[in-house]
Amino acid sequence: MGKIIRILLADDHTIVRQGMAQLLEQQPDLKVVGEANNGNKAVEMAIKLTPDLVILDIAMPLLNGIEAAKRIRKELPDCKILILSMYSHEHYIHQLLETGVSGYLLKDSSGIEIVQAIRDAMKNKTVMSPSISKKIENSLMSPYKNHSREERYNILSNREREVFQLIAEGFSTKQITEMLFISISTVKSHRSKIMTKLGVDSPTHLVRIAIKLGLVDPDF
Repeated sequence: MGKIIRILLADDHTIVRQGMAQLLEQQPDLKVVGEANNGNKAVEMAIKLTPDLVILDIAMPLLNGIEAAKRIRKELPDCKILILSMYSHEHYIHQLLETGVSGYLLKDSSGIEIVQAIRDAMKNKTVMSPSISKKIENSLMSPYKNHSREERYNILSNREREVFQLIAEGFSTKQITEMLFISISTVKSHRSKIMTKLGVDSPTHLVRIAIKLGLVDPDF
């Protein structure tokens, strides 16, 4: 048997993580070395455990999978990353590929497809669910398609994206100051800039945008 592939799973749904871990542990060449239930934890555990591959959901609490992927790639450039999501968010596909993820699979993929995707990723191949590949093909044929909301999100700074997600998840200004170790005035300043850049006039609208963008689970 060849090298054991060490895997970190990151998904906020316990049953999904447990099912995935059980599936992967049945393979003699795959080993789950850790599980994370939010994006921040995924980054922390990736740095601590240095897995060969991380499987990330997009809609995770505290830090979404896109931002988590960026941080993991920055800290561990040799670590492979697979996105496993409920939705085929077209506006994230190119951003994730530019970040250097090895694949984007939908959660309706079969166990065989996921296992094969892991092995392919370790061979430096890029793997996509068929519907994802189709969206990439269509977007290349229609490069000027309007994605104004997504384009506005893309101009937020990393810190603004972090604050945006926490606001969308219902955390108060005081809670955000404690979580990010910044002042109340700084949080308010970020919130004002976020609302201006996204073109909204209330925190409620921020929540709606976060859900539409797939950054937070509507059932959180």
